[in-house]
Amino acid sequence: MSEERLRRVRDRVRPFPDFPVPGVLFRDISPLLKDPAAFRTLLDLLEDHLRASFPHIDFIAGLDSRGFLIGPPLAQRLGIGFVLIRKKGKLPGPTESVSYALEYGKAELEIQSDAVEPGQKVVIVDDLLATGGTMSAACELMKRLKAEVLECLVIIELKLLKGSEKLKSIPFYSVLQYD
Repeated sequence: MSEERLRRVRDRVRPFPDFPVPGVLFRDISPLLKDPAAFRTLLDLLEDHLRASFPHIDFIAGLDSRGFLIGPPLAQRLGIGFVLIRKKGKLPGPTESVSYALEYGKAELEIQSDAVEPGQKVVIVDDLLATGGTMSAACELMKRLKAEVLECLVIIELKLLKGSEKLKSIPFYSVLQYD
């Protein structure tokens, strides 16, 4: 991964202090999405990483909602499909769901029951890993469908929150890391 390409992506992540609550430094990817060259560079980095790491991937699974921004173009580049992992109540037909704890309560994720077949190889993508609760819940959904999670992949990792520890033995990759 070249430093120049990383810098191009990092320079388009904007910090917002005290959002959404005092004491939180929010990392905003809106400028990255607005800049076609920087967004293309991000996709290049992710594609290069996945091609070098895994000879076969069946699907990219994206987390609601920012995983939907990077997952489909990445899947297109790899010539594979994309599956949705949504907040509860947003998907038609039979679904699997899992509850998980948030700092301020509980949430639920779900996936369509026929989204993946047993044994299929999946990479789960999102924009950010903080505490790891959402990503861990997504991994649990894939486990229930008997899919193999090859890796959890994010643009930004907030290292201080140790979210990757919640993923246990599932490989994890982040493009940018912040303390």
